[in-house]
This record gives sequence, C-alpha cells and structure tokens, in this order.
Amino acid sequence: MRRKKWVVTKGDKDLAAQLAQELSTDPFAALLVTSRGFDNIDEIADFFDPDAPLCLSPFSIADMGKAAERINRAIDDFEKICVFGDYDADGVTATALLFSYLETRGANAIRYIPDRLTEGYGLNIGAIESLAEMGVKLIVTVDNGVSAIDEAVRAKELGIDLIVTDHHKVGDVLPDAVAVVDPHREDCPSTFKEMSGVGVAFKLVCALEGDDGDILIEEYGDLVALGTIGDVVTLTGENRVMVRRGLRLINECPRPGINALMEIAGVADKVFSASTAAFAVCPRINAAGRMGSASKALDLLLCDDDDAAEQIAHVINEMNVQRQQTETSIFSHAVEMINSETGIINDKIIVVDGEGWHQGVIGIVAARITERYGRPSIVISRDGETARGSCRSIEGFSIYDAIEAVSDCLDHYGGHTLAAGLGLDSSRIEEFRRRINEYAADMPMPFAQQKIDCRLLPSSISLDMLSAMSYLEPFGAGNPQPCFGLFGVKIEDTASVSDGKHMRMIVSRNGARTGVVFFGMPEKKFPYEKGDTVDLAVNLDRNVYNGETRVSVIVRGIRPALTDEEKVLSAIELYDKFSRHEKLTPDEAADILPDRQLQVDVFKSIKSKPLKDKECEVLCVRLGDDGGKLAKVTAVIDSMLEMGILAQSEENMIYVPESTSKVNLEDSEIMKRLRNFL
Repeated sequence: MRRKKWVVTKGDKDLAAQLAQELSTDPFAALLVTSRGFDNIDEIADFFDPDAPLCLSPFSIADMGKAAERINRAIDDFEKICVFGDYDADGVTATALLFSYLETRGANAIRYIPDRLTEGYGLNIGAIESLAEMGVKLIVTVDNGVSAIDEAVRAKELGIDLIVTDHHKVGDVLPDAVAVVDPHREDCPSTFKEMSGVGVAFKLVCALEGDDGDILIEEYGDLVALGTIGDVVTLTGENRVMVRRGLRLINECPRPGINALMEIAGVADKVFSASTAAFAVCPRINAAGRMGSASKALDLLLCDDDDAAEQIAHVINEMNVQRQQTETSIFSHAVEMINSETGIINDKIIVVDGEGWHQGVIGIVAARITERYGRPSIVISRDGETARGSCRSIEGFSIYDAIEAVSDCLDHYGGHTLAAGLGLDSSRIEEFRRRINEYAADMPMPFAQQKIDCRLLPSSISLDMLSAMSYLEPFGAGNPQPCFGLFGVKIEDTASVSDGKHMRMIVSRNGARTGVVFFGMPEKKFPYEKGDTVDLAVNLDRNVYNGETRVSVIVRGIRPALTDEEKVLSAIELYDKFSRHEKLTPDEAADILPDRQLQVDVFKSIKSKPLKDKECEVLCVRLGDDGGKLAKVTAVIDSMLEMGILAQSEENMIYVPESTSKVNLEDSEIMKRLRNFL
C-alpha cells in the first residue's frame, strides 16, 4: 500500500473567535470551518444556516430556456416524451424526478434506462430506433447525452427532437440537439459547475415550473439528495443547500421506496444523514443497475404503496448481496494479479483486466485498488473481442485527461477528473496500458492525501465535539467528515475483534488514555506493537449502546511518530522511480544503495522480529532512522527476497527462513542495477 501524505490544516483561531461571537455559534465548529478555508463571515453564515435558500437560477445554465420551452410545448400538445436516464443512483433519481414531475403535469411520458450489460452507458442507436417505433417525439436525457454525437444525428433522422441534460465533461463537439443543458459547457454562464445529473434535472423542473426551487425542493429534495450524494459530487454551494433540505425531508416523511430501503438496511430507526445515504441506501440503488435492471430501483422510487415497496426492496437487497460477493471475488483476483506482476505494481497508472469480470462492479473494484495502492487505476472487463473499463484517480491527477491523451486506442470514453469509463478492443489493452503510462511517465504522481482538520489530545475528546461537528453537516465530497490528528500517542494495548477482522487499541498521551477502533485492520497485518509511538488520523462518531451515548474514535490512518514526513515521501518517490526501471543519476543511485552494515542491521532486526505487511517505514524506526534511509532499507529487503535470504508469506510477512544457502547479496539484480548507475 502506497503511503499517504499527511496534510494538517490550521484553523484561524482569531477568526474563529470572532465568528463564534458574531454568529452565536460553537467555537469549535467555527475553528473547523476556518480550517476548511472559509474566511468570509457572510459565506460562513450561509454555510451554517440550515434554512439557507437556493440561490442558483435555473436559467443561468446554458440552453435551459430552450429546453423548458420545447418540453412545455410537448406537454401542451400531448407529444410522447421519453425521459432517458442512467443506471446509477444519480441517473435513477434524476429519471424518477423528471418523470414524476411530467406525470403531475399530465404529460404523455415514458421512462427508459438502458441495460448496463447489453446496452452500456447513455443513449444508443438501438434504443432510439425502438423509441421511434413507439411514437416518441421528444427524448430528454438525464445524467447522460453530452457525448452522444452519432445518436443525436440518428434521432434527428427519425424525426425525434433531443434535449440533453447532463453534468459530465463536454467534448469539442456538442450533440445536434434542441438544447444541451450542461454546466460544463464553456459558454455556460452558471457560476456553479459541480451539480450532479439529478441536480441539473431538478433545475430543469424549476425552469418548467417557473420556480426558484424553494417550493419544489420540498417535493423532490429527497431524490436530489440521494442522487447528489450517490454521485460523489461536492457538497458545497448549491449542492449543500439542496442536500441538506432533502435529508430533512427524508427524516420527516420518507417516500415509501426510500423508507423500504432504510428498513432493509437496518437504518430506519436512526437519523438519516449523508453517511447513511452513501453507505446504506445509494449502494442498494446502484446494485440494481449493476447486477440486474436499474428499472427495479426506478420502480421502487416511484412506488407509492408500502407493501409493494417492501417487496421490491427485498429483491434489490439480494442484488446488493450478490454485488458484494462478485466485487470481493474480482478485487481479490485483481490484487493477486497486481502483486504478482512487477510491471503492473510499479506502474504509475495501474491497469488490470480479466475475461468476464462483471461490468457492473468494476468501478467499485477500481476505487478499492486506488485506495489500496494510492495510484490511479483502470479495471477492464473483457468480453471476447470487446472490452469496457472503469477508471478512478486520486486528487491532483486527472484520469480524464490521461485517457483523452490516448483516446485513439479507444472506441469511446467519458467521465470526470477522478472517475471515467471507456471502451476498446481487447487486442489493444496492452497498448493502452503502455501508452497511458508513457503519458504519465513525465508527470509527477501526487500522493493520496490524509487530510487532518486539527490536532487533538486524547484528554480533549468529548461529546461536545460531536455537537459542534453537526454544524458542518452534511458531510461528503468537498466537505468531508472532520478528521483529527492524535499525534505522538503511545500504544498501550491491542485486541483483535470480529474474528480478527478489526482491531481495538488503547492509546495514551500525557497520562490520558482513549480507546480507538481500527476497522479492516487484521491483527496479523498490524505492523505496530505495544509501546510504539504513532500518529493517528481519526474520525469521531456517536455510539449509542444501552441508552448511553459515547464518542467512538475510528482510525482512518496511522504512521510512525518518529519519522520525517518529507524524507519518507522523497524516499518512496525515488524507489518507485528505480522500480519502474527509469534512469537514475549517480546521486539518486547512491541514495538507494545500502552499505554492508545496513544489510546486517536489517537482517538481524527481521530475524529477531518478522516485519508485518512489508512496512519498511516501521523497520526504519526500529533501526533508529527517521526515514532518511527508507529507500536503502527497501532495497535491502527486496534484494534479500530476490536472493532467498528473506522470505515472504501469503499475508505479506517478511521473515528469515529456517534454512538458506550462502549467497552474496551483491550478486542480486537489484544491487547490480544500482551499481551500474554509479
């Protein structure tokens, strides 16, 4: 797993004190919001205001007037209108929103969501031809369509008018449509560009109704909230206002379909938050489109009968279980492939492919690979001669720009800076892998960041902090749940829980102790032990048990407290460069080449205490180093593994085998390559 870069932001204490006084708000909440970069009191007041109004005019988005005029005319003339959506949570909620609104207007409307596996994403010519046979005269896309150039031509040939509403990046050419409503158009005057597909659809409904949104949000805010959270767009600006109002609506009076999903997910008796939507409800909506038909999820959201909604929710929940199993299987295969093939694990952009991998889950697998390895990843599913891929990236590296740079390898592509999709011939996958890494070769690959809002002492953690944090909700992209740094804490005790899947720890500083939970960290992989001093990145959550409320401290990141961050990251970058077989300067090679004494020290340390999960930074601390020798230590371990002096278990444990033949470490390929640079 590639190390993250820890970034500790500093709140403005003077401004926070001023805010707390002038806005009568919690001082800790004021400090947190200044750490997010806010420095304007009026903006902060709006940020904290739970009743802040919507302020973005729907007509500020290019072509909105044209779209509203054509749809209103179709409603009046009872022309057959098709709402053409997408199969993810954003597309399904957008389809439900616009279709249900058209029904209230008495429109002659139908809805259509393409099948992920047989049709793929977005408008397709086969669907357009089928809709033409059904007498459709107007297609309105939601959450798709901005790249449908050929499809727009075919629709026009068949006498169908097309209105595109989308939020994805716009190419050099727009579809030939009556209107293309997308905030990312270069000529779009809208000041807010980061809406989801359902957000754009909601603004379209506002334009059709002649409303600024404050009335309609009380009708459709629940759908806007789910789709916006599900699409992981920024929860700032207009999105924040819409989501906050939508969450309130769900808590007060959830529609039958949403309530059924809450019941089946076991969260119906809890406050419905953005986190609940992101981890309990949206994955189930997505599962319908991934594993079966998104029409099931659409039917659920449009259902007005509690019993029928419950039945559909059970079906969707089974799809979600199947999705989890399929995802886990593909992820395991992908990780095995990455770890066994040197070329892949050392690439700046990880590209893995497999025959028959379920196309509905490869996006989730790509996200998990990016999280584990800290690099952009592309997971490709082959189906004979054709293949489809899903891409995920890290902040600071545009995967969209990367695939656009090698788009001549592809049949189609589209997406965002951090997430994209593509299609290509299976025969070109290796060429694509090589060329996209050539594109990235001369570009700096940023480290994924572990952001810390502020430092805390164990003694300062309290329930009052949770109350203060509520001022910043809803949490999500662009406004994450606050993360705190417990720096220089000593591990007093550890315990394995849930059959070894997770860990509990007691940590202390200055005599104050607190318990923390490290989910997803099995004890057999935990490289630290009692007595070690570490830095922890943690979230604080509310835990209610037997009527008693406590603060739950959840670990999101850990690092040795005694290493130098700058030295560690520089060493990792240098060794990555060497591992990719790039040319080194003599000075760079010297910074990696270990001397005889370090080789002996590393061997003795691992013989005395095997190294878990190949955590070389932890070994540096054992050897009394601040991370400056991290590249050298890594080179020692890799060369000893190469020569059989060390061995590595399936759990990534590095140890000294019981019997080894006598070898000269200088004969290893790693040492030879390093000396060649000298």
